[in-house]
Amino acid sequence: MSRETLCEARPPGLWRDFRLWSTATGLLSAIERIMFRDFVKHLFPRVVLKRNLRFTYTLCLGGLAFTVLLVLLVSGSLLLFHYEPAPDRAYASILVLERDVWGGIYIRNLHRLSSHLFFAFIFMHTVRVLLTGAYQRPRQLNWVIGCGLMALAIFAGYTGYLLPMDQLAFWATQTGTELLRTLPCGDSLYGILVPDQVGGHLSLLRFYILHITILPLAILGFSGLHFYRVRKNRGVLPYL
Repeated sequence: MSRETLCEARPPGLWRDFRLWSTATGLLSAIERIMFRDFVKHLFPRVVLKRNLRFTYTLCLGGLAFTVLLVLLVSGSLLLFHYEPAPDRAYASILVLERDVWGGIYIRNLHRLSSHLFFAFIFMHTVRVLLTGAYQRPRQLNWVIGCGLMALAIFAGYTGYLLPMDQLAFWATQTGTELLRTLPCGDSLYGILVPDQVGGHLSLLRFYILHITILPLAILGFSGLHFYRVRKNRGVLPYL
């Protein structure tokens, strides 16, 4: 049997099937363009307007926010190795992290301070966009995406606030959930986030899953879409 016949008779692997399906539907190329290629092109553009080279044009606030986001992801991933998402062990695991783990208190404080900087940079970036009128046509869609990013960032910070399970975390989350119930459909949202009670096993688990998986993936997805729209709106490069 010839080499060509053997190659054709060999059953394709799972990854090969996925690539064929993704290529056929354009999914893989879209993800590559949005999440990687356009981001790299945004950092290293071939065409730049001279007036956009001024540092005061953007103050690089969007780029600083994304850099802090990467620090949050790395430090949060390290914290996952020691945190226990259980009401009776969460606070004890934080104490063990700070007392017995080498560099643990530094990693936790780095994560906490990075979250503060993340909010500050996003807020200043939003104010800068408002003052310069960068939300106007043709960038109105990117403005909506940016507002979605801010909402996701605030929600991610809120879900992470409960995880230490100390008194401050408990009462701050209790206050936030009670305010949530005053909104339209607030009782339904409250039932989804807090199926038992604030600090209960199920509520802590849901806050934990939201904080470490769903919200970070959503923020990264919106960030990739945000950079893609920046590249799509030609003539504003570099536009962080």
